[in-house]
Order: sequence, then structure tokens, then C-alpha cells
Amino acid sequence: MDPHRRLQKAFFDAPTLPLSRHARYVLFSDCHRGRGNSNDNFLKNQHLYSAALQYYHRHGYTYIELGDGDELWENRSMGQIMDIHRDTFDLLARFYREKRLYLLYGNHDIIKMSSAKARQSFTPLFPRITFHSGLILKDMEHKKDIYLTHGHQTDLFNSTLWPVNRFLVRYLWGPLERRGFLDPTSAAKNNKKKRRTEEKLTEWAKENGCILITGHTHRPMIGTADAPYCNTGSCVHPYGITCIEIHHRCLTLVKWMVETKPDQILYVSREKLADTICIDDLKTYL
Repeated sequence: MDPHRRLQKAFFDAPTLPLSRHARYVLFSDCHRGRGNSNDNFLKNQHLYSAALQYYHRHGYTYIELGDGDELWENRSMGQIMDIHRDTFDLLARFYREKRLYLLYGNHDIIKMSSAKARQSFTPLFPRITFHSGLILKDMEHKKDIYLTHGHQTDLFNSTLWPVNRFLVRYLWGPLERRGFLDPTSAAKNNKKKRRTEEKLTEWAKENGCILITGHTHRPMIGTADAPYCNTGSCVHPYGITCIEIHHRCLTLVKWMVETKPDQILYVSREKLADTICIDDLKTYL
């Protein structure tokens, strides 16, 4: 199956949410929540993430996670991840109780698709939760729908052959990375692979006449008139976390980071990484 067909399959029977001027969505991806050890890349930004979630909950946003929320290639137990990051999952549970939470799976947490044990770990806080491969925001005005998925479908090793790649990450690349070597199979750590992935995702968006937003590459970007593809970035950047806000049918790429006031007091800031763009300004091709 080629990348375009794998992407198409991600949206088969995907749930839909309304995209109107009054709808508010915030899109995060690639949190890679771990077990609190030295490999847990989420740890350094967990307080930023908590501040961001409290802000979006307070302002009425629906939270959508585009996959790789939990690091289940390097770690075997979802229960341990939830125990370590209980405060984070308590925040997410607030959204869930108010029907403002949607979770997609990526390659690093793909076992949520079929593993009863992984889903069972969510049951106490998220009863009857469902994990999706894709989600569609249906435009209520001009039919410029936004398609959401993780983005790993462009790569054979990260989609169809994910068990092989998980084995390599868990037993080969993980230990080697601790010694300074980078995983060449990772779109987030290999710039050449990152560019190829972005090109394929942009091509799919053009061919299908839609706006596509993914994670996976960890490189935050907002689309242009000729390339209706966007990326949320990740929550494991060394300088902070990034996400995409959708409000008034417009997209805003945002960074949350720690800054210092003149009196040396640290505070969490929300900063726009790019100009807000209306979805009507993103060209679709059908």
C-alpha cells in the first residue's frame, strides 16, 4: 500500500467535528509522555504543558491530540506512564468529562489502536474512550475541511512495519542515542527524512483538496496558499512546546515557553510563531 492510500485509510469512517466561527480547537502532538526516567522527553516541559492546558480549558477550547501522546515504543506500560504523569492526565480528564477531548494515535502509541491492555489503563479517568487514526473538522461555511492525523503514514517503517521499527528503537537506537547517535529512521531527527515526509503530506493535501494538519516530524509550520499543510510541532522541543489554535476559522501557530521578567521572576509566556491565517486563505485544489 502506497503512502497516499495509507493516508486515505486513516480517514475512513473518521469522526467529524463542526468547524464554525464559534468553534475553538487546540491541536497538540508528540508529547511522548514517558515513565519519568532519563528517557522521558516530556518531563522538562510538563509544567509548560500544564499551564497551556489550564489556559485552553479556561477559554473553552476542545483539545485534540494528533498522536504520539505517550511513548509506547521505549516503554511497555501505559499504566506506569499514567501513574508518573497523573496531574497531566487529571487535566486531560477535565476536557474529557466535558466532551472536549479527542485523542488520535501515532506510530509511537499505535498499540492504542488494538491493545485492550493499553486502553484499559485509561478506563478509570476516561471511561469508554476511543482512539482514532484521523479526524475531520467539517467547514460549515466554505467547505474547506481540515483533516487531522499523525502523519506517520507516509513512511512504510513507521506504519505497516511499525513492529520492526519499535524493536529497533527499543533495543538498538534507544541505547545508541544515549551515546550520541541519532535514529536515521526518525522523521523528527533526520532532516532529509523530515523534508520528504512534509513533501508527501503537502502533495496529499493538494490532491485531496483539503487542509491537512499533522504532527510526527516535530517541525512546527503553518500552511501557505500553495501548500495547505500545517504541523503542530511537539511538546519535546528544548525551548518549549508548540501547538496550533483554531478559532474564528483561523489558524494560529503558538509557542509556550519560560521567560524572565526584569526583576528575575520566571513566568510562562504564550507567543505566536507566525501570523494568524484564515482557512479561506489556504488554497484547496478540488
